[in-house]
Amino acid sequence: MNTEVRATDRSDARDPAKLRSDARDNRERILAVARSAFAADGLEVPIREIARRAEIGVATVYRHFPTKEALLSEALAEQMASCRAIVAAGLSADDPWQGFSQVIEELMTVHALDRGFARAFTSRLPQVAGFEADRAQTLGLVLELIRRAKATGALREDLRLEDVSLVLMANEGIRAESPQLRVAAARRFAALVLQSFQPPPTPTRLPPPVRLPLSLAEVEALSPE
Repeated sequence: MNTEVRATDRSDARDPAKLRSDARDNRERILAVARSAFAADGLEVPIREIARRAEIGVATVYRHFPTKEALLSEALAEQMASCRAIVAAGLSADDPWQGFSQVIEELMTVHALDRGFARAFTSRLPQVAGFEADRAQTLGLVLELIRRAKATGALREDLRLEDVSLVLMANEGIRAESPQLRVAAARRFAALVLQSFQPPPTPTRLPPPVRLPLSLAEVEALSPE
């Protein structure tokens, strides 16, 4: 990621509360444009393009966000908080299977509408430490929900977190002519997936899980002690 442009003093730029009103307006415009650009076009949108769409200079973007990683972390924070709330709501359900089903469908819907966030959620982003830590906490909640659903017998015993990762990666590939059609496709895909996650009438042996960015090992490595 291009991080060559630097500002001489960013101590105030990093604290929104200390910004002048015009600077706050610029910062919020940068974030709004970045969220929209990443959602529609993915994480590869360059800083220069975000500056152009926000109608400000590239140096202004870097004055508020010293690196693209810093911009990504803040631009994606709202969606991550939304995902964490979705999983927390699933954990609060009286029926763990219903809670798990709700989480899978809603996460797939969120991801279908935001290409950038979907890619970030299923990728390793070591330079965006805050995002990775938040994701690890969210996935820790997903793991707890998986354990609870298995304990009821409603979820197949051999399901792993890597299987959720595979589903979200596949869901990212949905292409449709409108956001409404992407959501409809994601919900149908979720229904098909959830049927496959239930215990089969005749037990069948699955191939071994593959280590992916959303694997148990990744979550354990990133989770705070």
